[in-house]
Amino acid sequence: MNSPWVRSWSLGSRLFFSHLVVMIVGVLSLVIISRISSPRFFILHLERLENEGLDLIDVRADLVQGFENAWRRSTLLSVLVGATAAGGLSYWVSIRIVQRLTEMEQITQKFAAGELNARLPKSNIPEINRLGASFNSMAASLEGVEARRRELIGDMTHELRTPLTVVRGYLEELADGEIEPSPEIYQQLAKETKRLERLVNDLQELSKAEAGYLPINIQSVNLRPLLESIVNRLADQLLEDGPVLQLEFPPQIPPVLTDIDRTEQVLVNLVGNAMRYTVSGSITIRVWTQADKLWIAVIDTGIGIAGEDLPHVFERFWRSDKSRARHYGGTGIGLTISRRLVELQGGQIEVESELGKGSIFRFSLPLA
Repeated sequence: MNSPWVRSWSLGSRLFFSHLVVMIVGVLSLVIISRISSPRFFILHLERLENEGLDLIDVRADLVQGFENAWRRSTLLSVLVGATAAGGLSYWVSIRIVQRLTEMEQITQKFAAGELNARLPKSNIPEINRLGASFNSMAASLEGVEARRRELIGDMTHELRTPLTVVRGYLEELADGEIEPSPEIYQQLAKETKRLERLVNDLQELSKAEAGYLPINIQSVNLRPLLESIVNRLADQLLEDGPVLQLEFPPQIPPVLTDIDRTEQVLVNLVGNAMRYTVSGSITIRVWTQADKLWIAVIDTGIGIAGEDLPHVFERFWRSDKSRARHYGGTGIGLTISRRLVELQGGQIEVESELGKGSIFRFSLPLA
């Protein structure tokens, strides 16, 4: 089976040939064993009849000869019928197997050509069916990746166009002498440039997070110092007539398994979001334990999110047209990054909100 001639055969030919070899070996074994043993058994049967009183001396040779002739004819007929039936069945089985593999080849060629919705049909052959299911799972995953890639490119184009248009407009007007240079114009150009820089940095962070390339250093950590530090640091950024930033936690906070830098990044994102959309009232960081998890919630009394928008909150570049218009700032990626960072640390993140009444973003971390 390793000769160059055999290696050039198709799978169908190989299957048929292997079945044919098995059939020939089986038939030869049957013929040889029966040819050796059958006459002997027949003679023993005749001797037993003679011992019982039957006189077979004169016809014994004719009986043996007749038996051998009958055995040859029946064996030949059996071989012909059996070989035909086995050969036909082997050919049918080979065709069935090769047909499914041919279908798989055609589907994979369509998939390679860009038809990402192509899927393999179910097969009644368990092994091929499992292979098809694995391929379909891979195809669905790749289709989702391609859809997200196209969506990301569209979102990036949309997000980059606005600051680039502003910068180009100012520069063209300055070059044509239509406006006079002023500190305000330079400040606006710097603002749009920082927006571009922040968007690029967030996109890089998101790309690493979704690909699983972000380094996560999980350790047993007491989050109380971190929470107090964040409140003290961000409270200075609030206006006197703005919301109050406060911290609520139990007397003892159990240690958690987390990357303290990534958890700080999540908290800063969530509190920063709350500060951006809360004009007055309060922003509360609340901590509690439940089962084997530590929960941290950022609760604000801001503009809130409509119920129909809640499923999209953690999608990249998402903003509600009514409640989260672009004049509030931000890149629309922070919550997406926060969700991925929480998931990489073995936690989960949730949101509750009501339009005009505020929002609650909470996430969990496993206890140490």
